[in-house]
Amino acid sequence: VQLQAFGGGLVQAGASLRLSCTFSERFFSNYVMGWFRQAPGNERNFIAAMVGNGATTRYADSVKGRFTISRDNGKKTVYLDLNSLEPEDTAVYYCAADATALRVRDQPHEYDYWGQGTQVTVSS
Repeated sequence: VQLQAFGGGLVQAGASLRLSCTFSERFFSNYVMGWFRQAPGNERNFIAAMVGNGATTRYADSVKGRFTISRDNGKKTVYLDLNSLEPEDTAVYYCAADATALRVRDQPHEYDYWGQGTQVTVSS
């Protein structure tokens, strides 16, 4: 399985971005898809995740109401809409796939496959 994340960039505070992550294999809808981020010197932290049929999502408290995860199983793509961006959101954003879960999980070690990351930089 290969994941490829893209859509990051340099934006001003208050702006929006849409990150996308493509999935290379069949049966995309069988995977829980998540987004994480990692700022320099920090651990990789959970942002959001969605089960295969989209029925259940989960968000970190720090992004609730600002970020939205969605997926298009026909395109084998998961999205993360970032709104009202703040300088504290600056990080490398990673998508990840969990092949074994039937529910959303929020620990990096629980995910099986990772994309390469896309940089989001928010200036004040």
